[in-house]
Amino acid sequence: MDLVLLCVFLPLVTVAWGQYSDYYYGPYNYGDNDEWVNVYRQGFNFQCPHGQVIVAVRSVFSKKEGSDRLWNYACMPASQNLGEPTECWWEEINRAGTEWYQTCSNNGLVAGFQSQYFPSVLDREWQFYCCRYSRRCPYSCWLTTEYPGHYGEDMDMMMYTYDYYIRGATTTFSAVDRDRQWKFIVCRMTDYDCPFQNV
Repeated sequence: MDLVLLCVFLPLVTVAWGQYSDYYYGPYNYGDNDEWVNVYRQGFNFQCPHGQVIVAVRSVFSKKEGSDRLWNYACMPASQNLGEPTECWWEEINRAGTEWYQTCSNNGLVAGFQSQYFPSVLDREWQFYCCRYSRRCPYSCWLTTEYPGHYGEDMDMMMYTYDYYIRGATTTFSAVDRDRQWKFIVCRMTDYDCPFQNV
């Protein structure tokens, strides 16, 4: 009898633990055969599948290829507590050659990136693809460390804990190295609707 009860309740406990506790996300699937989403000096548009958000960013730098980077992203479904996305949009363009700070407006979460390379400044402009989940609001926000750790290095940023989401980023640009360092803005989201409209 005890073995029958164990067989019945073990799958339920496993599912509940996966939905309600913090746990490690990885390993990440960066798409087919770990291919890059761009080639050097070309634009790209990457969007997660509907209901998923960005959880990892990988990049390699090449000075000989116009001080440009190859990029790749991994997506995971948002928590079931958030429900389905109610709307998605592209944010304003962040101009090449400048430092910038941007979060998704209207409490959105980052679900994609769009970028265009500009040879005149050896840099890229960027846009976030953001999705809003009902009227859920961010809290407990923080900035990650700098990615990459030094200009010109490879970059591999991963979200290790469930229920934390990327809401934006701040970047610095080196006119000498012609490269960027990123700090990602990471938040938890309420599991209830809240009154704030444009956080």
